[in-house]
Amino acid sequence: MAFDWHGGTITRDTQVSRDYRNTQNVRRFMTQQCGAAFRFDRPFMAWIRSGTPQTMGDVVDEWQRRNPAAQA
Repeated sequence: MAFDWHGGTITRDTQVSRDYRNTQNVRRFMTQQCGAAFRFDRPFMAWIRSGTPQTMGDVVDEWQRRNPAAQA
């Protein structure tokens, strides 16, 4: 069964599947993990859809790697 990106509970272990969607639920999770400076941008969204990240933890880690100044 496909994960409910709109209402499912997202954790760092949540698998990023082919049905991944950038929803408000995902945005809330990312803001909780990365802080108020979190923003989606096109290159980052393309990276998520590339099939590289396996879990939402990978997505968080990549955003933090790309945005080190936002973690201060």
